[in-house]
Order: sequence, then C-alpha cells, then structure tokens
Amino acid sequence: MSEKKYKKAAQIIIKTGMLPFPVTDTLMEIMHLLYSEEEIDFIIKAFKRRPSLNMEQLLDKTEMKEEDILPIVNSLAAKGALFKQPSSAGVMVYRLLPLFNVGVFEYTYMKKIEYTEKEKKIAVLFNTLFEEVKDVIQEKYDVMLPMFKQVPPIDRTVPVFENIQGKEITIEINEEIDPPEEQVLPAKKIQNIITKFDDIAVGHCFCRQHQDLLGNSCEITDLRETCFTFGKSARFVSSQGFGRLISKEEALEILEKSEEAGLVHKAYHPHGNIERDETSVCNCCKECCGTFVLWKNGVLPMVNATNFLSKIDEDLCVGCGTCVERCPVDAIELNEDNKAVRNADWCIGCGICAHFCPETAISLLEGKRTVSVPPPKLRD
Repeated sequence: MSEKKYKKAAQIIIKTGMLPFPVTDTLMEIMHLLYSEEEIDFIIKAFKRRPSLNMEQLLDKTEMKEEDILPIVNSLAAKGALFKQPSSAGVMVYRLLPLFNVGVFEYTYMKKIEYTEKEKKIAVLFNTLFEEVKDVIQEKYDVMLPMFKQVPPIDRTVPVFENIQGKEITIEINEEIDPPEEQVLPAKKIQNIITKFDDIAVGHCFCRQHQDLLGNSCEITDLRETCFTFGKSARFVSSQGFGRLISKEEALEILEKSEEAGLVHKAYHPHGNIERDETSVCNCCKECCGTFVLWKNGVLPMVNATNFLSKIDEDLCVGCGTCVERCPVDAIELNEDNKAVRNADWCIGCGICAHFCPETAISLLEGKRTVSVPPPKLRD
C-alpha cells in the first residue's frame, strides 16, 4: 500500500514540472528518500487536482486541522518541495513544486557546499533519472519532435555589454529581425534587473554543485554562489535557508566576477512570460548548466527568449577560435577560410563571444526573437 501511494504522489508531482519522468525504481528511491509517508498522504489529498491552494482550500481538501497541516507544509517547504509565500492580496499560497525546474533538485543543491551522504546519494540518483528520461525521449524522438517545437521559452538571455578591457560592445539594429512590439520590455542589461529589486537573495549554483557531487568539477570557474532570486522568490529562498539576502552592491560584485569568468546571464520569469518581472537569474557555464547539458544530451529542447544576435566582422576576425571555444551552445565554428561563422538559429545572444573576442570583431544585433533547437537525435 505504501509503494502504491508513493507512485500516486510521484505522478502528481511529475505533472507540476516539464520533464516527463518515468516512474522507475530510480524515481521511487528518490521519492522514499525525499518524502515521509505523512507528506505523501498529504500531497495526494491536497494537490491531486490543483498545484496551488490557500489554507482554506487545504482544510477543505484534506479534512485536516490547520495545526496539523502547518507542520507538514513547513517540512515540505524546508525541502524545496513546496513554495509558500503570500499573494499580492496578502493570502498565503501553498504551491506544490516539481522534482526539477524549479523544485526539489534546485533548492537541495543551492543551499550549501557540504552535503550529507543522503544528499550525495540523491545527486547520483537524479543523474540516473535524467538518463532514464533521455531513454524515453530518444525512443519516442520522432513522435515528440512536433511537441519540442511547441515548448515556450524556458529562460531569457541577458547579454554581457562590456568586455574585459572595458570597451563597449556595439549594439546595432538588424532590420531583418522584427523589432520589439510596443509593450513593457524586460530589462536588457543585467545590472538593471539587479537594481530594480529591493529583495535579492543569492544561493549556490545547483548545477555546478550537482556536478561536483558526481565528481565532475567545473573547469570553467570555481565560483559557486552565483544564483540570484528576487522579490517573493528571494524571501522564500532566504526564509528556508537555500540562500541569503544580499545588498544590490554585493549582487553587482558577484555579477562582475561572473562576467570575468565568462558565465551566461539567464533570466527566468513567471511561467516564461518575459513581460513580467524576473523571479531569478542564473549565471551559467556550458559545462554544468542543466538546460545546456540536458539539451546536448538529447533530453530537452533549447528554447530561449533573447533580444540579441551576434554579428561577426570577417575583416577583423583572425580565426583565433576564442569565440568557438567560449560559445555555450556551439553556435560558432571556423570555416575553410579560418573565419568565425555564426549559426543564427542557435545563437542565444549572450554576448560571451563578443566579451572575449581579442580583436573586438563581434558585436550584437538587436531584435526580439526566440531560439528553439530540438535536442539531438542520438539513435537511429
């Protein structure tokens, strides 16, 4: 009976996320390590139909007393399995979180550097689970390909605007790209995102820490405390110990170090709606970032909103290959003339290539667009 309940709860939790996790022995082992039986019973009673409820609705769904509900929701929140923050109307909302993007996985591995044996075991199990998802995706690749094309942007790239030497990167208008519509546009400079929020929290990069636990330490940077959350998300992260509140000045200092390391600024918005304020910003590397790695490994499409596209001046390019090495999505290669060539369909407009180009041969074209690249098909 217990195993049956855990499977039922797993199916409820899977529906809150974007990855089609198969209900395997690996997933069941993760579920047993993460959730108590009391929490499983509560999830089944409360969130079978809807992932977000207020206390009045929880009382109705579970037929429990508030004093019995509070310890359970507090326990789930402390694990990163449930988000609890008041709405704009001041009503506390309890939202069941997925295992991944954004949920238990991220919150577990952003809170600290040293982990227990249990958390290390869960890290290995998650890696196995990602492989099992890949098996499902690759087996049904042709069937899922049309679905990949319907996936909305997962994140938004905010580019680096100054290179290490302090020279401004030229921003040019490309008339071939549709200009942004008349609407409230998201901040195009990462510094503007930081300065508009009063509540900012920083946590450790869950992707790099996960790779650390797998024995694949990042070769690009030693930086770990680089994940920002804002507003309501920052208050939740700091209250549960997943990160700490910081000043705008400290946030800008962390950003500067991230840019020097060549990390990509990726902003996240509620439900992927880039017209709404950012909830978080990750500073990502090509080796560890979950969205980059899962795409290259054939698990997820890369779907990214951006306002920019790199442009390479062939007359200035000397074919040094720095941009090829630095590009996080492998969108640049050297042609037969030893000149850098950019794949416009893959370029996410992060500006890393321009940031590190020693000849300042790369600039950015401006224009709102969405990059959508399916995961590679790895099997015939």
